[in-house]
Order: sequence, then structure tokens, then C-alpha cells
Amino acid sequence: MSQHTSHTHATASISRDKAQDLLLAARKAADDIGFQAAIAITDGGGHLSAFERADAAPFLTVGVAIDKAYTATSFGLSTDVWNHVVAQPATAPLANHPRVMAVGGGVPIVAGGKVVGGIGISGGTAQQDHDAAVVALRGLGFEVAA
Repeated sequence: MSQHTSHTHATASISRDKAQDLLLAARKAADDIGFQAAIAITDGGGHLSAFERADAAPFLTVGVAIDKAYTATSFGLSTDVWNHVVAQPATAPLANHPRVMAVGGGVPIVAGGKVVGGIGISGGTAQQDHDAAVVALRGLGFEVAA
């Protein structure tokens, strides 16, 4: 008898339509909090799925938002947690990786216990960015770690 060994696995990813819904929810959350934001949504592989920058958001927020979403997707950790990760001597070198953004505002998108993407918001304080992401995610029924 031969054992069946799988050489592939299926990965979950946020749909384009749901990424657009999340983008709009994040825009509203940022507006309600009171700041102009760049908002990036990545799919389960960390690839950009949806993006917008408010007219008054500084241009630097573009790359920061995209990298926050990418970082949150990469290990399924919010970027405010990454701030603590890179503060540890054993993992401090990760701070030098060009795509790691260890500043609050990036949150993994989790559905059914699986990371299906990430959201990155930039334009407010790190706490405002994080709060807007959480409000948007919860508003659409995504799982958010406490």
C-alpha cells in the first residue's frame, strides 16, 4: 500500500470584492477618527489587492501602508506586535528587512482562523491607524485578536 502524500496545499485569500468593501470600511473609520489615510489591502500571499490614498495624506503614507499590510500578512501578527518582536535581540535583525514595517496600523485579515490577507493604514498616529483597521475588520465580521 502506498501512502498518499500531498505536495501542495490550498491557501485562503481575501476576494477582490471583499478587499474593496474593507477599503471603504477603513476609509470611513479613518474619517470618523479624524485623519487622512493611505489604505492598503493585501491578499493571503502579501500581494496588493486594493489601495487608496486620501487627497491630503502625505505621499510617504503610500509605501508605509502597503508595507504594514504585507508585514501583518507575513506572520499573521499586527504590526504593533512586530514593534516588540524587533526590539528583542534575537529578532532585532528583522527590523532591517526592507518590507518589515514595525509600526502600528497593520493588522492581519483573519477568516475561519486563517490569515487571508492584511490591512495597512497610514496617516494618523500608530494608534489611530491600528484602531481604524480594527474597526473596519470588525465591521465586516473578520476575526481580530484581542
